[in-house]
Amino acid sequence: MSVFSKGMALGAALTASLAAFSAAPVYATETIRAVVIDGYPARALWVKEFSEFFIPEVDKKLAMTGNYKMDWQESYGGSIVKPKGVLEGVKLGLGDIGIVTTIFHSSKLPSQAISAVTPFVAADSVAVAKAVDEIAKEFPTMQKEFEKQNQVYLATGVVLDTYQVFSKQPIASPADLAGSKVAGAGMNLRYLEGIDGAAGVRGGLTDFYNMLQTGLVDNAMLWPEAAKTFKIAEVAPHMLRVDLGAVNSKTITVNADYWASLPDEVKEALQEVAVMYRDHVAGIAMDRASASRDAYVAAGGTIVEVSMEDRQAWADAMPNIAAEWAEGLDSKGEPGSDMLKAYLGKLEAAGHTGVRDWTTN
Repeated sequence: MSVFSKGMALGAALTASLAAFSAAPVYATETIRAVVIDGYPARALWVKEFSEFFIPEVDKKLAMTGNYKMDWQESYGGSIVKPKGVLEGVKLGLGDIGIVTTIFHSSKLPSQAISAVTPFVAADSVAVAKAVDEIAKEFPTMQKEFEKQNQVYLATGVVLDTYQVFSKQPIASPADLAGSKVAGAGMNLRYLEGIDGAAGVRGGLTDFYNMLQTGLVDNAMLWPEAAKTFKIAEVAPHMLRVDLGAVNSKTITVNADYWASLPDEVKEALQEVAVMYRDHVAGIAMDRASASRDAYVAAGGTIVEVSMEDRQAWADAMPNIAAEWAEGLDSKGEPGSDMLKAYLGKLEAAGHTGVRDWTTN
């Protein structure tokens, strides 16, 4: 064979090899649909940060391999579920991922009340979020409660630095709440049991403005960032700074059937980012606390600082709801008392000791 012929043969072989290579299957990125639901509007802090932090961070992690891509479909503000309906919505598969406001579900998710039953301990959203999430992962109780609701627990969320009391009329101490009606969202209504004649009225954050404006209530327990966002100074221009404490009120969950269908890589990304989101949102809550108080004053509000003696008196007058909570779980075979001690121990290690020891009667 001539040199020319050999060259032709090699060229033909190379062309064939390239053709075969180009014809080999190329594995395309798999797109996974995810419907995210919350009944609160997109302007709410935790919803806004889910859109602007959680989703991009998951996308970044998945882009590192290129194996999967999420098709996010976000539905907020009541288009699929109302604020109290997220737990049921995720359970039924109306949403794949939900931001559950746990304070609305004390009977179905009793262990989630661990920070709510321990007021006057920590006005620190970062410390509370971390402590609650660690308890959820060290003890099986919290995750089992979500399993019963056909959901997988990812991480807890703390969106408030501390509950305060906002009032239509000037108030100088907790004693001024006597005989009045106070809006709250759940377990915090029990804080009023130590105040003579104070009556709790259950409502959601989006309801508080109208409840105050119409006179349904005289006061409301919420936090400064929410007061700023929902313009509470217009209807309740007096804030009693009592520092009731930070409370976990949001949990990121995933429908269990949807979770079972996800590839491990996607599961890992969601789990990792959920913890990042936990710390991110809690950090924002703390960062915005001071600015939100300033904004409240700029909008016409006034702030009265409660003395340590008044805080102590309020805490001492309350029933020991923490001990009741722990005993309730203990009676069901769950380690409620151990969870309570471990949780308060974590907060103490982080530098937060309450004005009352909730582990003793």
